Amino acid sequence: MYLSPFGRLRTCCRFRTLVRLMASIRWVLLLFLAQLPLLATYSAHSDGNLTLWCHPDQAAALLQLKQSFLYAHFTSIILPSWQIGTDCCFWEGVSCDASSGFVTVLDLNGYGLHSYGFDPALFSLESLQRLDLSMNCLRGYSYSTTAGEFDRLALLTHLNLSNSCLSGQIPIGIRRLIRLVSLDLSSRAVTPGDDITTGIYSVNTLQEPNFHTLVTNLRNLRELYLDEVYIMSSSGEGWGKSLARYVPHLQVLSLRRCGLNSAIDNSLSSLRSLVVINLGWNNFPAGPVPEFFADFLNLSVLQLSNMSLKGLFPERFFQLKNLRVLDLSFNPDLSGYFPKFSHANSLETLRLEGTNFFYDKRTSSSNLKSLKELGLGGKFLSLDFLSSFGLLGSVRQLEIDQINSKRDLGSILSWIGNLKNLKRLTLFGCDFSLIMPSSIANLNGLVSLTMFDCNLPRPILSAIGNLRDLQDLGMSDCKLHGSMTSSIGNLTDLRSLYMESCEACGPMPAAIGHLKNLKRLTIISCESLLGQYHLQLATSLT
Repeated sequence: MYLSPFGRLRTCCRFRTLVRLMASIRWVLLLFLAQLPLLATYSAHSDGNLTLWCHPDQAAALLQLKQSFLYAHFTSIILPSWQIGTDCCFWEGVSCDASSGFVTVLDLNGYGLHSYGFDPALFSLESLQRLDLSMNCLRGYSYSTTAGEFDRLALLTHLNLSNSCLSGQIPIGIRRLIRLVSLDLSSRAVTPGDDITTGIYSVNTLQEPNFHTLVTNLRNLRELYLDEVYIMSSSGEGWGKSLARYVPHLQVLSLRRCGLNSAIDNSLSSLRSLVVINLGWNNFPAGPVPEFFADFLNLSVLQLSNMSLKGLFPERFFQLKNLRVLDLSFNPDLSGYFPKFSHANSLETLRLEGTNFFYDKRTSSSNLKSLKELGLGGKFLSLDFLSSFGLLGSVRQLEIDQINSKRDLGSILSWIGNLKNLKRLTLFGCDFSLIMPSSIANLNGLVSLTMFDCNLPRPILSAIGNLRDLQDLGMSDCKLHGSMTSSIGNLTDLRSLYMESCEACGPMPAAIGHLKNLKRLTIISCESLLGQYHLQLATSLT
């Protein structure tokens, strides 16, 4: 076929146009393919709105983390919602940023997960802002292999690793998390009366050789929980001045049982933003209560138990408008009068057992309307006190220490029995040998009863077996006068039974087999009437 020069030119132009068009299509196709992974993260959900899915690499990291958990304490299936092909932003414990789809929150608090430490996949989630692995058991945590990886999570503002079976030195990488607002590495051991069904008490045994270095870069910190972390550089001057200098806006300071052994430094007086102070159960030298704590006008919680405090407790603290919790327990040389609070309506916890406080006959309970937890020593609980003080209808938890008179105990139990909202009762050093079992019957609303160093004749044990609402029963250093009676089989709601260092325990009755809801049975170093033996048993029943 013959084409004129003009025809050939027109055909050539068409061919070039087609080539350019195909090149454009190819470019658009390549651009589409390049954007396909991003487009794949979008999905129309049932609400009709276009919602961003989590990123595939982060979903894979979370699935790898799931695989690192050996088992869960309370369920046979680990994190069942974490499934391949589903949106990880909707998995339990996971939250994502709505605009980017990146995982920002991982909260596995209380899942009872067990592993051999931190899986490396955790540290690839670099978009995390909140991480909570508390109340799990990350055994096998190794300082040498994981300590430096926390600084990869540079966006973290909240980190909670409390009660997670961690041991050794606090990971170095944590001190580089300059955005941290809240840090919780604390630990609390399970004690008689604790509700062990809501979490797993996996105690940390952490230590910090240089408190100064730990807090130097944490200038944004507002909450610091290091309970039972052994602070080696335990000079009061060191940790106090470090906090005052580097964490000036701290609001929560909790250093319970940290081995601190020097006097509290006055430099702490500059931390005027403090709302919560817990320094209890440290080895401070005997001395007065730091009165500058009363200058913290926003102070809500003051816990100074077992700190060798002595002298007269300053009445200025009773004028604090926001005070909700005051715990001065087990400071036998600390004296004062049962307080007349100016703002008692806000007080929820008052613990004065084990102190040298006395009550003022002019004091009335009428303004303690919000009080939920009360701890008192035996010198408070005389018949005179009961008649003048009246009832505290809002109290749900009561601790009683060393009732001096056996005759008073019956009247006191009657008074306690009239606290209709009372659910948890702890007794120290009470002798029930002259008490009628009917006095125990008044306590039929209790869900938790814990007794330390108490004399418990068999009729009293039988009466305790009729408190059918009990879920937790604990006895430590008690004299039992024989085995637990068969009435324990009546406690069908019992979840935890704890017996430690009790004298003349005798054999456990067969009726214990009726306790179908029992989750935890702990018997430690108990002495049998049938011979000397020490049984070490601590098991979780499922």
